[in-house]
Amino acid sequence: MVENVCINPDLGREDMDPEVVTRMIILGPKADVSESEIVNHIHLLGLALTIKQTCYGAMVSGKEKDVMNAIKEVRKLDSYNIFTKDRGFPPGDPRRCRGHRKGPREGFHQMENEFKLLGFVSDALKNPKEVSLEEEKPIPVDEFQEIMESYLDKKVENEEISKK
Repeated sequence: MVENVCINPDLGREDMDPEVVTRMIILGPKADVSESEIVNHIHLLGLALTIKQTCYGAMVSGKEKDVMNAIKEVRKLDSYNIFTKDRGFPPGDPRRCRGHRKGPREGFHQMENEFKLLGFVSDALKNPKEVSLEEEKPIPVDEFQEIMESYLDKKVENEEISKK
């Protein structure tokens, strides 16, 4: 069992290359494409990439230019529901692969929580609205007092008119 939780994995040359990046492609809950469609689309691009289909979408590893090009092309399939983020480890890396760790990998629960928000992000991307970042300030006490006094005066007047 000790060999399965090794903290000094035997990584290949590609895994140690600083020009190689790994990105996770995550499908939102309202996506119109499946994980296999994304993986097939990336394969058809003919780029020198390592591609792994996952339960949330796919993982793509390779030279940064190729990875970003693949992501750009994949997003054309469903631009509002395909999200991406960096992954610090290549696919199958024993330090993070749940098959080697005997349980969910670190960060999985964070991604699970992020996934719950992706539907809202998708809706916001589809229907952008102007947002003000200025915080509303409460009205001054004197102004509030004047408003209340005028309201109470009108209420008293209405009560007197209704009594007649």
